[in-house]
Amino acid sequence: MCFGLAFMLAVVILGGAYLYKYFAFQESGVYFCGIKYIEDGLSLTDAEGGVSAPRYQIIEENIQILQEEDVEFISVPVPEFADSDPADIVHDFPRRLTAYLDLSLDKCYVIPLNVSVVMPPKNFLELLINIKAGTYLPQSYLIHEQMIVTDRIENVDQLGVFIYRLCHGKETYKLQRKETLKGIQKREANNCRIIRHFENRFAVETIICEE
Repeated sequence: MCFGLAFMLAVVILGGAYLYKYFAFQESGVYFCGIKYIEDGLSLTDAEGGVSAPRYQIIEENIQILQEEDVEFISVPVPEFADSDPADIVHDFPRRLTAYLDLSLDKCYVIPLNVSVVMPPKNFLELLINIKAGTYLPQSYLIHEQMIVTDRIENVDQLGVFIYRLCHGKETYKLQRKETLKGIQKREANNCRIIRHFENRFAVETIICEE
């Protein structure tokens, strides 16, 4: 009986240690960081009306990267000040797809992956590791991309397991991308959503509009 109790105790201890390692690994695989960027034409003025230092905006997000699957997960919480919407984002490199889940509307939007904007998982992970000692990247800038909602997607199971998990049970639509611009691009209509995020050395303002 003593041997049995000792064996059970060893199993509990080893099991607890395994779970601790597992959850510690899972936790360490999620990065919380931010980026400071200057918005187009945004600067501070001094008491005499002259232009002084630029005024920076901040984006904060949770990032998880699965290197073996070449997939990036980004969670953008509700911002404190910025004109932006909370969202979860998946960049699936093997399938060359990006999916946005607008958390306010509980709707999914899918579009081909823009590799000129989204840094590959290995490189993005290296960037996150390099800035891990701090919280924010050095000064950066904001680019704008505008997308139009098109057809509804009925079968999200054809979009891969990661986008399926994000969009299952939610209204899901295709997006068509307009040209990515660096410069001022204002919201053109009331039926647009703005998601500010980053997956590179610069911030991105994704504007999703329904015609």
